[in-house]
Amino acid sequence: MKKLVLLLAVVFGVSLYSCTGTAEQAAEAADSTIEAVADSASAVIDSAAAQVDSAAAQVAEVADSAKAAVEAAAK
Repeated sequence: MKKLVLLLAVVFGVSLYSCTGTAEQAAEAADSTIEAVADSASAVIDSAAAQVDSAAAQVAEVADSAKAAVEAAAK
């Protein structure tokens, strides 16, 4: 019975020892995942901003041409 208790204590100690690196590895994995998501999110935001700027320029161009057409018709 003493050997069984000793064996269980050793197994428990080894299992605790083997789990010590897991928290550090999980933190590193979480950090790298956060960085990757942030990088891809900023790329998507930049792409969307470029599309919005392009659309705004087109709208301004159409508005200017419509204004010029209205002014020409009014003369």
